[in-house]
Amino acid sequence: MKFTPAFSKTRISLILLALMAGINGCSKDPANQTPAADNATTGGVAYVTRQDAGVSVIDLATMQVVKEFDIKAESPRGLGITDDGKKLVVATRENASVSVIDTATGTVLQQIPVGKNPEFVRISGNYAFISSEPSAVGGPPPKPGEKAKVEEDDDDEEKIPAKIAVVDLTKGEKVREITGGPETEGIEFSADGKNLVITNEADNTVTVHNIADGSLVKTIQTHEYGDRPRGIKVSPDGNTYLATLEYGNKIMVLDKDFNFVRTVDTGETPYGISYDKTGEHIFVATNKQKALQVFNAKTYEKIKDIPTGNRCWHFTFTPDDKQLLLACGKSDAVYVIDAQKLEVTKQIEVKDMPWGIVTYPKSMGSLDTKLGTK
Repeated sequence: MKFTPAFSKTRISLILLALMAGINGCSKDPANQTPAADNATTGGVAYVTRQDAGVSVIDLATMQVVKEFDIKAESPRGLGITDDGKKLVVATRENASVSVIDTATGTVLQQIPVGKNPEFVRISGNYAFISSEPSAVGGPPPKPGEKAKVEEDDDDEEKIPAKIAVVDLTKGEKVREITGGPETEGIEFSADGKNLVITNEADNTVTVHNIADGSLVKTIQTHEYGDRPRGIKVSPDGNTYLATLEYGNKIMVLDKDFNFVRTVDTGETPYGISYDKTGEHIFVATNKQKALQVFNAKTYEKIKDIPTGNRCWHFTFTPDDKQLLLACGKSDAVYVIDAQKLEVTKQIEVKDMPWGIVTYPKSMGSLDTKLGTK
């Protein structure tokens, strides 16, 4: 057969169309799917643990819940997202484990035992660090005249040192432990990435531990300034560490070498704490004050109280840093706050006690840090 120029062009066009169809078909392969809600948005997503249920996924472009993940476990609290956004690691209190979730499909890949009462989750590279609280008692501080009785009732069983489980996310198993103080709560990475900085509620300390060998580097006592340290955050420039003292209504400020600098008065029962990306402002979630408080990071002067809901513990910026999302457990809502105007613009209904919140792409917040800020 003799091929005319017109026939050749038609044949080439058909071949190109076939190739394009093949490429489009490959893009539907699960291995090529992007994390979180099928990438239907350009603004990213937020993941919210619901202490009485599972995990809700919020589309940050529409500020609506678009998915629910069944984590196959009970009482989810702390959570962390891998740098590539493909895995979500959720601490599940009642199961003494973490659930590792495929964010593209919402399926649970693994449930890994980590220790009693797991709470905080932080991820660095391929490793997740999860705090546990084997001696957790909880409840309010003792009333006047009750302190002596509480101390008499204490025994060694109630002061079991907590463990920070180190989980290899490739192997899908706990590979070792770092011993913390009784009731370890918050976890932060040092600016140089060599140490863990943790808060210990039961003995009122902030401790610093070498990640490589787990050794104790330093102990900072908080009782003189306030009890029950909970939130912990390093500044974007790495020169300052902040710890919230829940039963002191204060922030404790440490320098880059973990030396005490000063305290800053806050509203009642502060917990989650974070800088913004620039390091110019500090944000603190105050539970009983029912406010997200904003401070100047240089002078520590309070700029504003943003009224919020009930039992608001953790929050995050959106990836574009234009908004904050605050999980308020007893209001069954996530509050959306304009980061410039410092005003609440919306409430997203998230039932069943929302506890923790992180985004992908990763953002600054009380449970995570934006990539490239340190």
